[in-house]
Amino acid sequence: MTIDRVRIAPSPTGPLHIGTARTALFNYLHARHTGGTFILRLEDTDVARSSIAYENDILEGLHWLGLDWDEGPEVAGEASRGPHAPYRQMQRLPLYAAAAEQLLAEDKAYPCYCTPEELDSERKRLEALKLPPRYSGRCAVLTLEERAVFEAEGRTPALRFRVGEGIVVIDDIVRGRVEIDVANLGGDFVIVRADGTPLYHFVVVVDDAEMDITHVIRGEDHLSNTPKHILLFRALGHEPPKFAHLPLILNADRTKMSKRKSQTAIDDYRGEGFIAEALVNYLALLGWSTGSEDEVLSLDELVEKFDLADVNKAGAVFDRERLEWLNGQWIRRLAPEDLIDRLRPFLERDLEAGRIDRLPTDEEIGALLPIIQERLPRLGAVGDLVGFLWSDDVSVDPATLVPKRWDVATTVEGLRAARATIAEVGDVSFEADELEPPLRELAEANGWKAGDLFMAIRVAVTGRTATPPLFDTIVALGKERTLGRLDRATEILAAAPA
Repeated sequence: MTIDRVRIAPSPTGPLHIGTARTALFNYLHARHTGGTFILRLEDTDVARSSIAYENDILEGLHWLGLDWDEGPEVAGEASRGPHAPYRQMQRLPLYAAAAEQLLAEDKAYPCYCTPEELDSERKRLEALKLPPRYSGRCAVLTLEERAVFEAEGRTPALRFRVGEGIVVIDDIVRGRVEIDVANLGGDFVIVRADGTPLYHFVVVVDDAEMDITHVIRGEDHLSNTPKHILLFRALGHEPPKFAHLPLILNADRTKMSKRKSQTAIDDYRGEGFIAEALVNYLALLGWSTGSEDEVLSLDELVEKFDLADVNKAGAVFDRERLEWLNGQWIRRLAPEDLIDRLRPFLERDLEAGRIDRLPTDEEIGALLPIIQERLPRLGAVGDLVGFLWSDDVSVDPATLVPKRWDVATTVEGLRAARATIAEVGDVSFEADELEPPLRELAEANGWKAGDLFMAIRVAVTGRTATPPLFDTIVALGKERTLGRLDRATEILAAAPA
């Protein structure tokens, strides 16, 4: 029985992209669902742009998402593990050289001596005729003598693959039967540059064949490359793998997601406080569905339900609001100790940035969980939600202090009366259910809307119009700090210009 072997092959020329992460996830889910093998391979032939820093970002990001692989490099810059090592393309150059020699010896490829200037001139000629770019094939039939003349001129040849004629049929798992005429591929294409560097279309096929890849699961944008790959597989004497081209991830305007319009780096989402469980859950639903109403799914549940046959053809629109909703659902599922541990780095960052004046203890954070865990859309929002509790002072905008139905005089009166009411609540009984009744009675006795009084108090003690429940917030702040902030807010408002 053949075991399915799939791979993710990112290029370390940038941080882990959300599209790459989604592709890695679908490969992982297929491998785990079928009992197959998930491989990570690094396509690092772009030496000028590749870096160890990007490699580390990709590897660490995939590990953080929980997408552990069976073969490939575990740590940036270090050796790989697996029967087909190495898994970095720059360490596999002899393999590509041997495959190129095979194609050359079998006349399935040929040396091309065209200079960049000649190729550019041909491209401009076709543009002027409003024709698509296409290699003329001028070097395809050179005699040995003609080649010798070019080499005597000092020309170093690239290597071009003979495309031939006919229709390439792709039985795509997601898109069904796709037929592409070889005449539309732009003619014979370069597989090895004149400097000896092998190109993507060539090395990806050599690697997939040597690593016994059975399923190539990748983005729809690679569909147009697939005929070239199938031709190369066959020319090298290998049966092509099965292909599954995933739908594109789209911006809200249905254009292809890109860093120019959207946040695309996984580490940026992590830095905002999106948790791995939620991101994995959300990415799985970008182009695939369970066929049920289930939306909140763990990685194990996704593995159990996933089937490539259920992947959609249509592009998947990235909806940040839905991601935040899912993130909130997953935050609510975290155990208290786990949530405290995950919140701490964000509070430390707020302290370093001067947004809070001290770090709360684990006990202080734990005491707040009943009122904040249900309200956190992201871990990084904790400072915005309750950072005022760990600040020595809060900035109060006089304009915000005054409710819409009140004027300055009414607000000053209301805050002073609220201060007196709160001061009368005993220290021992300083609890939410002891604070709310007398403050509601105060509003009623003065003919005020309770909501107006409560908003004025909220802004006075927190500096914000949106917080966790007001009376829980006052209890967390403490009686003395609450009274002090009410006094300060009253002073600010009384001193403000009429």
